[in-house]
Amino acid sequence: MHYRAQGLDWVSRIGYAVSADGARWNRLRQPVFAPQDEWDARGLEDPRVIELEGQFYMCYTAFGNRVLDNRKPTHSGGGILPMIARSQNLINWERLGPIVQGEDDKDHVLFPRRINGRFAALHRKLPQVWLAYSDDLLIWREADMAPIYGPRKENGWDSLSVGNNGVPIETEHGWLLINHGYDPQRVYRLGVVLLDLDDPTQVIHRPKEPIFWPQELWELRGDVPNVVFSCANPVVANEVYVYYAGGDHVIGLATCRLDELIEFARTG
Repeated sequence: MHYRAQGLDWVSRIGYAVSADGARWNRLRQPVFAPQDEWDARGLEDPRVIELEGQFYMCYTAFGNRVLDNRKPTHSGGGILPMIARSQNLINWERLGPIVQGEDDKDHVLFPRRINGRFAALHRKLPQVWLAYSDDLLIWREADMAPIYGPRKENGWDSLSVGNNGVPIETEHGWLLINHGYDPQRVYRLGVVLLDLDDPTQVIHRPKEPIFWPQELWELRGDVPNVVFSCANPVVANEVYVYYAGGDHVIGLATCRLDELIEFARTG
């Protein structure tokens, strides 16, 4: 598992942990990925890791204290970049670069295989979730990007903002996504979306109801209250393991059967 953690300096770094059963974890004492310059000086957040064609790729958000020339800061004191890094061993990481620059764009994740011969990624370009294609993971042209879905003003829980969570799960019925949304009260909930396998800009079904929301005290309170936010959803023997942040303070685990989640994504 790769996870985000903060020290007393409030700078986010990426740690690494291993487990034999998915519930009890041993952590390395030192982070495996840390800020290196002004573009990520304020932290690295939201790691989403895939294995693709013999290499590992991490999508992560770089939070820096610099913005592009002639651009306004996207966040207080600086900006963010939706970055991609590459590794051979999950420990040592090489930065490849951002999907876009100069705007409030994050919640990005790579698909676990090429689609129509190209690398593909989801990212949140306000206010919608977009699909992007690249031939080399270095150049992401705006002409190769398209919106997929956005907030549903009439729907309550995802009426203000939406974004991606863990790596898309390939099923015979389509790409199964666990996504998130929040309402004007900023309560984060998780939902699901089903996309077409060959053309992920096509939404097959998007249930109106969420599948998971803050209930425990450590989800309702924390550094950011009323938050459940996941970046990983591996599948083991028809069981989906959703690792998520509770209150932006602790890591929790929720599980569900894959077949039941697919059925809800198709008919819920």
